[in-house]
Amino acid sequence: MTDDPFPENLARLHEGEELLRAKAIKALKDERLRLHLEMIEQAMNMADGLRRFETADEDLKLIQVLGMRTFNAFGASVKLCLSGYYQNAALILRDVLETTFLIDLFRGDRTLIAKWRMADKAARLKDFKPVRVRTLLDERDGFTERKRAAMYDLFSELAGHATMQSVAMLRPKGMDAQIGPFFDITALEAVMSEMGRLAVQVGEQLDAFIPDPKGKALVMRNGFGATKSRWIARFYDGQAASTD
Repeated sequence: MTDDPFPENLARLHEGEELLRAKAIKALKDERLRLHLEMIEQAMNMADGLRRFETADEDLKLIQVLGMRTFNAFGASVKLCLSGYYQNAALILRDVLETTFLIDLFRGDRTLIAKWRMADKAARLKDFKPVRVRTLLDERDGFTERKRAAMYDLFSELAGHATMQSVAMLRPKGMDAQIGPFFDITALEAVMSEMGRLAVQVGEQLDAFIPDPKGKALVMRNGFGATKSRWIARFYDGQAASTD
C-alpha cells in the first residue's frame, strides 16, 4: 500500500513522456522547427493580447473567447506533440482550423457574430456548421479549389476518424504501430509545420479585431508581423500564406 494516489503505470507513462519531450526539444534546434514554434508563440501572444482589452461589446467578447480557445488548443497541441502523441496533437489542430474559419467569417461580416451568439442549436447547425462556413468563405473570396475543405479533410482522415490513414500516425517509419507516445522526427516535423501554418492564420484573423491596433497592442502586433514575415520567407519563398 502506498500513500501516492497516482497509479504506478500512469506515473511511468508520464516519465516516458518527459523523456520524449526532452528528445523533441533537442530536435527544435533545427531552424525550421524552431521557427514554427516561434510562430505558434506569436499567435498565442495575439490571443492573449486581444483578451486583455476591456470591453462591453458582446461581439468582441465572443472573439476574445474564440481567441482564448485557439490559445488553449495550441498549448495542448504543442504539449502533446512534444510528448510523442502526434495523432492527438493533430486532432486538436482540426479544432483550431474550424475556429479560425469561423473568426474569418465574422471578420468579413461582423453582423454574423450576433447572429451566431443568439442562434439556437438548430439555427447554428443550419447556418454555421463547418461545411457551411467553409462554403461561405470560398464564395466570399472567389476560391474554387476548395483548399479549405481539403485541409479539413486531411485533419479528419489523419486524426479525427478511424481510417487507414490515421493508422499511419501510430506507425513510425519502418516500425509496427505503437501504443502510447513515441518519438518520430517525420511526424514531429509534419505536425509542427501544420501548427505553424495555422498560427499564421490565427494571428492574422485576431489582428483584425484588435480595438486599438496602434496603441498598447502595437508591440505585440509588430512581434507577430516580424515572425510571420520570417516564416513566410522561409517556407513560402516570399509568397503569402493562404487557406486557398
